[in-house]
Amino acid sequence: MDWLVPRRRMPDRGHHHRRRHRDTDELVNPGNSHTRWNKRMPVARKKSAPGLRLGAYLAGGDRLQLVFAALLALISTAATLAVPLMVRDLVEALSGTRGLLWPVALMTAVAIAGALSATISGYLLSRIGEQMILRLRSRVMDHTMRLPLREVRTQGPGNLVARVTSDAMMLRSVIDVGAIQLPLSIITVLATLVVMSVLDWVLVLITVGSFALAGAVIGLVIVRVRRSIVAQQTALGELAQRFTATLAALPTIKAYRAEEHATASLAQDATELTESTLFSARLQSLIGPVMGLGQQIALVSIILGGGARMASGDLSMPDFTAFLLYLLQLVAPVAIVASSISQLQAGLAARTRFDELLSLPQEADDTATTGPVPVEGAPGVEFSDIAFGYDGEPVLGNLTFSAPRRGLTALVGHSGAGKSTVLTLIERFVHPDKGTIRVLGHDVKDWPLNDLRRRVAYVDQSFTLLEGTVRDNLLLGCDAAPGDDVLLNALDSVALRDEVLRLPDGLDTLLGRATDLSGGQRQRLALARVLLTDADVVLLDEPTSQLDSINEQRLRDLVTRLAQDRSVVVVAHRLSTVQHADHVLIMESGHALDAGTHQELLARCPQYQDLVRNQQWSANEAGAPQGVPV
Repeated sequence: MDWLVPRRRMPDRGHHHRRRHRDTDELVNPGNSHTRWNKRMPVARKKSAPGLRLGAYLAGGDRLQLVFAALLALISTAATLAVPLMVRDLVEALSGTRGLLWPVALMTAVAIAGALSATISGYLLSRIGEQMILRLRSRVMDHTMRLPLREVRTQGPGNLVARVTSDAMMLRSVIDVGAIQLPLSIITVLATLVVMSVLDWVLVLITVGSFALAGAVIGLVIVRVRRSIVAQQTALGELAQRFTATLAALPTIKAYRAEEHATASLAQDATELTESTLFSARLQSLIGPVMGLGQQIALVSIILGGGARMASGDLSMPDFTAFLLYLLQLVAPVAIVASSISQLQAGLAARTRFDELLSLPQEADDTATTGPVPVEGAPGVEFSDIAFGYDGEPVLGNLTFSAPRRGLTALVGHSGAGKSTVLTLIERFVHPDKGTIRVLGHDVKDWPLNDLRRRVAYVDQSFTLLEGTVRDNLLLGCDAAPGDDVLLNALDSVALRDEVLRLPDGLDTLLGRATDLSGGQRQRLALARVLLTDADVVLLDEPTSQLDSINEQRLRDLVTRLAQDRSVVVVAHRLSTVQHADHVLIMESGHALDAGTHQELLARCPQYQDLVRNQQWSANEAGAPQGVPV
């Protein structure tokens, strides 16, 4: 039985190949891929999800439909049980003088009624199963959308996609066989044995003994099926995750001629999946032959035993004929019971994976509470002694600063200084290990999450767009949908109006597949989205990184306009952004080194002067005093 032992799995490469990042920008937006937008996503109302209750999901559909399907299945089962008895009456009629018309007509009508009942019941059951899977997928997608960003990255997009695709289909088996088919098959087996016992109890004992031997072997196999299926689904999730990440990095892979290397890595994951699948297939391939062997043993035993019983006068020919028909009929429900238990193991394995996902805590869902009123005269953002780190690695240490209620605050510093982390802490994508963050005069923990994010607009480094229309992207975060003229005015503010109108369907052009925008266009569209919100605080992460000089000037004018009545916090490297800031905070290794205006820092802060020199800002452009090396 060596072939029943699975091969040792290769080391899991699903985690160690992921590089740790100090700044949270890559945590929030791994890669530059678009996010799928579904306007009809149901709204969750719970902070965390309990274990998956399949009964509740079944009951969540049409209960009358489920009851009707069960009744039809019972009618079909009753018809199946009745036919062999009718055959017995037909055999008796053949040996006597009774007419054959009524027995044949009645048997035909019962068989047709049973077939129709089974057909309708099967369709209704499939419909119920699909509706259940729809509810389950909606719940899982909604739960995933509400998970903390770090948890989503830990799980991996590909692995999460596998939950709503292959795992969901595998769970369908619980409905296909567990709701009606398995219970009815068990009822059919028991009812058939009862009728057979009435015909001849001795032959029933022979039948049960023959199938019991096969059942013992099948039971041992089924125990191992569930474990093998869990391993199979895990391998499938790893392959999906690796393939998703590879597609996101495809331009880089092609640029470095690394297609062969990437394919080899994917092939290794595919090999692990194949090994897991084949091991599960080897186990399940035993069920049919073992059950067939049990049937053959039972059939031979019954023929021999039945012949002896008829010779002794204890069994008539019509009864023996009916008994043989019941024996042949018994094979199908017994095989269904055996295969259904195997399929249920697969479904329960998928349920385990759903339970693991749904047990992950969501972000605090406090939408029912009313948010506080902004404190008049309080800073837009205030950090007090903030410390934060990833997996024990410090990113921010004792950071204290404030951004005024109105005006532009620029965060500058070398890469890895923690600038992007500051923005994600304000948005509560992650939470500080120590200290207090206030927004508009209140601790961020006192703001309901939806209220906080309604008051804070955020544009990430990747200028992430949704896989949807231009209109969808502009309306993201808007409580009420403005008219086209408002949307076009926002686009005009970022010099994108004419370019959008030239798209195939204008505002209704679908982005993300056949039609996409350049990096600079995506950047400007993300900024136009901010203009349409009524946020009091605006967070911009490298907003000028992909803009040319003309559009950079437009952005400066836009930011200046925003800063007149909002608190704008920008992570900046370009001088054009920094020199117009009302307040500049220079950061190094998660600490605040100094703060002031651009000119003040140039005059007194060596680190700031170093940033100016390293980025090759000209002394004339910077307005740097004499003696500052550039």
